Amino acid sequence: MPRSVNSVASRARRKKVMKQAKGYFGRRKNVWTVAKNAVEKAMLYAYRDRRNKKRNFRALWITRINAGARMHGMSYSQFMGKIKSNGIELNRKVLADLAMNHPDAFKAIVNSIK
Repeated sequence: MPRSVNSVASRARRKKVMKQAKGYFGRRKNVWTVAKNAVEKAMLYAYRDRRNKKRNFRALWITRINAGARMHGMSYSQFMGKIKSNGIELNRKVLADLAMNHPDAFKAIVNSIK
């Protein structure tokens, strides 16, 4: 009995990967082995960085809150400690937005916890 290779499925798999490699530079976009490796690496980076993005944004928010708090004579840790003890339930994302885009509202929060 002859060997069955199912070239329809093989071609579909390759076509899917080649479509994902569209827009890459040089042989990465049109040579199967190079494109396969490039797409695989890109998927790994995408998976990893979806998690890293959350860390990066939290760090950015903390930096912005710290800058806003220091303008009013407090450190970040003092500010967050007083926020928690006074029962103000605003997360870091909202506090960072207030510190950057609405300084009057942020100043009101600082004055309420002093």
